[in-house]
Amino acid sequence: MTPAIDFLKRENIPYSIHEYQHDSSAVSFSQEAIDKLGVPARMVYKTLVAETENGELVVAVLPVLSKLNTKLLAKALGTKKSSMADAQKVERVTGYVTGGVSPLAQKKSLRTVIDRTAKDLDQLYVSAGRRGLEIELKPLDLAILCDAEFKQLCQT
Repeated sequence: MTPAIDFLKRENIPYSIHEYQHDSSAVSFSQEAIDKLGVPARMVYKTLVAETENGELVVAVLPVLSKLNTKLLAKALGTKKSSMADAQKVERVTGYVTGGVSPLAQKKSLRTVIDRTAKDLDQLYVSAGRRGLEIELKPLDLAILCDAEFKQLCQT
C-alpha cells in the first residue's frame, strides 16, 4: 500500500487500483501508463510539482499527453510566475519518487490545481504513489480530497 491508498481507505472514498509492471527503460512514464492501462489517454492524468516565484511548491494535475503551461498555472494560483520544481526537492517534500508522485497524501500538503478538462470525466486515473500503480476515482472526489480547484492549465 501507499500513503495515497491508505488515505482513500480512511476517507471512505470509492476508488479502484490498477497495477501494471513498470518498465524501468520506459522513455515516458505517461505513455507507459496509457499503453499498459489500456484506457483512453484523456482519462489518465499526471501529477506535476511546480514552484512559484516566492518558492512555494504547488501541484498541477493534468492530462498525461498535455503540456503544462506555467503561465496559466501562475494565473490559476494568483502568482506572477511558476516553473517546474527540482526533482530532488519534489521527492523530499512529497515523499514520492518522480514518475510516481500522487496528488494525494503527500508528506507536506501542497496547494493543488486540477486541469478543467477533468470536470468532463466520470472517472480519471492518477498515480497511487509509485510507478506502475494508478488510482481510478471521480474527479470531484479528487478535488475535494486535495482541496483543489479546476482551472485551465494547458494551452488548447
